[in-house]
Amino acid sequence: MKFNIRLSWALAAPIVLSALSACTTLEAGKTYAAADFATVRKIDAHVHLNTANDAFLDQAAADNFEILSINVDYPAFPSINDQAEVAHHYAETHPDRFHYAATFSMQGFGQAGWADRTKAIIDAEVRRGAVAVKVWKNIGMVERDAEGHLIFIDDAGFDPVFSHLAAIHVPLIAHQGEPYNCWLPIEQMTTRNDRLYFSAHPEYHMYLHPEMPSYQALMARRDAMAARNPNLQVVGAHMASLEWSVDEAAKFLDAHPNAVIELAARMAQIQYQSVRDHRKVRDFFITYQDRILYGTDLTLNPGEDAQAFRQSAHDVWSSDWTYLATGNSQRIDDIAAEAKGLALPRSVIDKIYSANARRVFFSRPDR
Repeated sequence: MKFNIRLSWALAAPIVLSALSACTTLEAGKTYAAADFATVRKIDAHVHLNTANDAFLDQAAADNFEILSINVDYPAFPSINDQAEVAHHYAETHPDRFHYAATFSMQGFGQAGWADRTKAIIDAEVRRGAVAVKVWKNIGMVERDAEGHLIFIDDAGFDPVFSHLAAIHVPLIAHQGEPYNCWLPIEQMTTRNDRLYFSAHPEYHMYLHPEMPSYQALMARRDAMAARNPNLQVVGAHMASLEWSVDEAAKFLDAHPNAVIELAARMAQIQYQSVRDHRKVRDFFITYQDRILYGTDLTLNPGEDAQAFRQSAHDVWSSDWTYLATGNSQRIDDIAAEAKGLALPRSVIDKIYSANARRVFFSRPDR
């Protein structure tokens, strides 16, 4: 009898294992529904909470989000010190919901002691809870050295700082350049949000400034920095400014194993592509599921209507969930089209919305 039992299992095992494999594949292919939005833990890895107003965190809690607030050397925001004060407050009072990235000033760059002072600032912020450091597009597009030359992200003056970040396992969030639309006339831009932004900020509309570096030159500088710092975790903000082409984003990720990208403020450009080739965009997200982080660029500044912001944040988060997680179609005004959702598998959504950010920002050996 024992022999017969063993023989039966030997014959049945391939069938059972095949069935289990099929079930596993089916489970991996399952998708979330719109109704699952609030039940799934999520991280928005690119927001700006620049005021001590609880409305942002209240909405994040309602929609089951943690947030990563990114301090940035941006003249339209409060000062770097004021941003840091807000970040310190929420890092202390809401450590399970709020996380932040620090930044540094370019004042004194190229002068003796700048790198050491900057490293000291970074170390102090990390002790206060910072999980990353942000550099903005002012590097490459605004800041100039003593001779009046633009300072680029691959300048050797940054080497001590970036080497230090790599040594202490703190990621660099890099916003270099602008959307490709920035180098086009307003009427040729592919999305309404870019048309509105660059109409309002002509100082950053590079089509109007042929004396400034080209898009290709800025991307080459960023790529050179990533290549020169292979041990540094580089987070390409805003789809690494490659939002116009998932093919180009794929080339960037293939060339730089130390890089990931996040989606902040570039969903419309992605949707513009998926309306034209849905399968290619969906395949990109699945292929690079370990290298993509969810982010929005939602911003709450002092004096703004906090309750209106809450509704806006909920609408953005809900719309993005519909697009990424479900197969539902929705009208996207920024591209004047209906965009069908990508219906990414649950396992992919879980990575993009949470697991990847946790690995990149919260896995330092000393955390």
